[in-house]
Amino acid sequence: MRGKSARYLSAALVVVMTGGLMLSGCSGSGESSGKTEIEILQYKPEAATYFDQVEEQFNATHDDIHLTIDSPNDASTIMRTRFIREDYPDIIGIGGDINYSYYVDAEILADVSDYAGMADIKDSYIDIAEALEIVPTDGTYIVPYVANAAGILYNRDMFEEHGWEIPTNWGELMSLCEEIKAEGILPFYFGFRDTWTCLAPWNGIAVDLAPSDLCKQVNRGEANFTEGYAEAAEKYIQLMEYGPEDPVAYGYNDACTAFARGESAMYPIGSYAVPQILSVNPDMNIDSFVMPASDSSDGNTLNSGIDLGFCVTADCPNKEAAYEVLDFLLEDENIQAYVDDQNAIPCREGDFELAPYVDGMTEYIESGNMTDYQDHYYPSEMAADAILQTYVIDKDTDAFLARFDKDWQRYNRDIIREVQEYEENGGNE
Repeated sequence: MRGKSARYLSAALVVVMTGGLMLSGCSGSGESSGKTEIEILQYKPEAATYFDQVEEQFNATHDDIHLTIDSPNDASTIMRTRFIREDYPDIIGIGGDINYSYYVDAEILADVSDYAGMADIKDSYIDIAEALEIVPTDGTYIVPYVANAAGILYNRDMFEEHGWEIPTNWGELMSLCEEIKAEGILPFYFGFRDTWTCLAPWNGIAVDLAPSDLCKQVNRGEANFTEGYAEAAEKYIQLMEYGPEDPVAYGYNDACTAFARGESAMYPIGSYAVPQILSVNPDMNIDSFVMPASDSSDGNTLNSGIDLGFCVTADCPNKEAAYEVLDFLLEDENIQAYVDDQNAIPCREGDFELAPYVDGMTEYIESGNMTDYQDHYYPSEMAADAILQTYVIDKDTDAFLARFDKDWQRYNRDIIREVQEYEENGGNE
């Protein structure tokens, strides 16, 4: 394992090693083919059919490169285990979250700033990727492919029937909720029995009200969550007043089903929930709007992050062949096929047709007014979703904020130490 921070990555992976060591470390080089072998290991099994088609089409049109794409259910575990063994795929497909931060810091990924395709990637997503670095690092280490967006899904037919206007600030949202309640309709449904869903409205509110680099400020010792998340915490719990009486009584599937059946007018969740909702009600007319958590109508931003990006590993023996594969993935028709299949947002500039479910977010997407999910900076060991679920149950704002600060220091101590050492050295590693 290379790199100054290998010890941090190794510590983070201990929990997966017991099962991971049972996995094969063979990447299947296929040297007998006489072709350059490129292997992609990507973490989205729900897109496996798409990647099977990409693999088939690429191999049918390239004589000198053979592409293998693996999309296992436990890709993250396999990926980490192979990193520990120094058995690296040529390319990995991952999301832009804390794991990406660890991989950059451990020097597992190659600098792809010389890849010509980067010129077509939207600056907003390159900025999001760079912001995830634990300490500033020269180079570019991911090619953002597609993004997702989270805000508020709404029943378009119900809104049109009642003449409800899309809110553009927090006051308007609260007034809308009162209007909806007055009609005997539940404004929101939540699925907080599944703790991960607690993060959706939290992220949507926090990106409007907290600094986008709050987590990094805390790591540098320049801020704390008690102050930085105070307004977001108050508005988050205020939102609960307009949902089911017991928001943790229902899970994600329950919430999707209830919203699909018209039991609520809105659902604060990401665009990724639309396929599940449509599986219940294929004819539902769904649109979305950005969470208007700011008191000012021009103070909102779209909560969007890199849902899938491709990283060439530092040990890839043939970077040029890897780049040729990336060129193929970034072709218009392949991106559009992924967008159609997964209801995604392209990270590349181009004239792509987006799903109608994100119509209300288009102006933010086109203008680049997007901010990454706060939870992309949260370590999984901290279980921020469970902290939020507890907050929903006890509604103790002071206790929630104090616990967030306390647990952050506990689960980020290695990163905090590294960041502060970096700062003490004048920004030099």
